[in-house]
Parts: sequence; structure tokens; C-alpha cells
Amino acid sequence: MLTCIAIDDEPIALEIVSAYAAKVPFLDLKAEFTDAFEAIAWLQREPVDLIFLDVKMPDISGLEFYNSLNKKPLVIFTTAYSEHAVSSFELDAIDFLLKPFSLARFIKACNKAHELHGFRHAASQKDHLFVKSGQDQFRIGFDELCYLEATGNYVTFVTGDKKVVTRMTITECNHLLPEEKFIRIHRSFIAALGKIDKIERHQVTMQSKDVLPVGLSYLDALNRLKK
Repeated sequence: MLTCIAIDDEPIALEIVSAYAAKVPFLDLKAEFTDAFEAIAWLQREPVDLIFLDVKMPDISGLEFYNSLNKKPLVIFTTAYSEHAVSSFELDAIDFLLKPFSLARFIKACNKAHELHGFRHAASQKDHLFVKSGQDQFRIGFDELCYLEATGNYVTFVTGDKKVVTRMTITECNHLLPEEKFIRIHRSFIAALGKIDKIERHQVTMQSKDVLPVGLSYLDALNRLKK
């Protein structure tokens, strides 16, 4: 079961999400909010697995809202403006629903969230993953993994002594890693928290001496590590 909330400044939009969510057996919609700041207070008391989040809201955008969260649930963005799609996926959105969306499209997004939630839970129970490269499968321990670098639809897993290239997206990889050990720092980079040696405004230096860029969208979350 996925616990979730919905946030949208338009009550009609919330009614649609609520009606659709009631038809999905594995969703438990806990609350709906037209005020994003009320939702922040709720999440501090009752964490959830998934947020349905409108992008364009008064006072704070959905993108700003999600980026402000210390512990980030899975998120499905909803909006009437397709130009926000790229920004939403940079924040590891599960999906981007363009209003008005159908029940079938809503269910497709929910199925993706359900699957990735299962992957995230499985990752938290393991100390490694197997990465396919060509015809081979490589075992990579989470404690030996330094960082991941994406190039197009390929991701390189970098450890202390090897690099393994696999055909995946950086967002897919991010959901396979335990969130307490790794952090997305750029649209093309994920860093192991235990391998970061130095944090600066636009870059981090790893213990391996590799210097990785920091994207503006990820700066706030990274800065919270220094507190």
C-alpha cells in the first residue's frame, strides 16, 4: 500500500485526483491540500510514500516545495503547462501528468510509483546491487560505490577500482539506491554521502579526488548536509 497526499490550489483538481485514487487498490490517499504550507506541516507529522503535486501554485511552486523537503517521498507532478516537464524530471519525478489527464494515464503513473517504491524498499534491505553491462552482471556494494555519472541513456557506476557502464537513466538508478546513503547533486550525477570530502557552492570533491558539479536545483538539499 502506498500512502499519499495531493496538493493543488484548485479544489476541482483535487477532487479529480481523489476520485481517481479511490479506484487504485494500492493507494491510500491520506489528505488533500490547497495550501502548500499546510501540507508541509502535515508531512512533518505524518510522512507519506507519494505526493501528487501541482507545479503552478501561489506563493511557492510545486518544484520549490518538493526541493525544500528534507525527506523526499516519491512525487508525481500535475500541471496544465507542459514546459515544466523537464524541470520536474530533474527532481526525479516518477511521472508528469498534463491536465486534463485520464484515469488510464493516472493509473499508469501510479503503477510506476508502486514499482519504484518496491525497488526503493528492496534497496534499503540490501548492501549491494547487480548492474548489467553488455552480457555481464557486476556486483557493486553500496559501501564501495563512489558516484554515478549519466551520459544520455547510459550511467557509469564509479567505485574505487572500477567503472561499470549500463544502459539506464540516472532517475531509474536513483530509485535503486538507498536514499540514506546517496544524494542526487546534479541532473547527471549521484554521489555517495560517505564518500564526499568537501562541499562547495558549485561542486563537491569526493574522497577519490574527483570533482563533481552541483546543479542549482539540488543545492539546497546538499547544503542541508552541512548543518
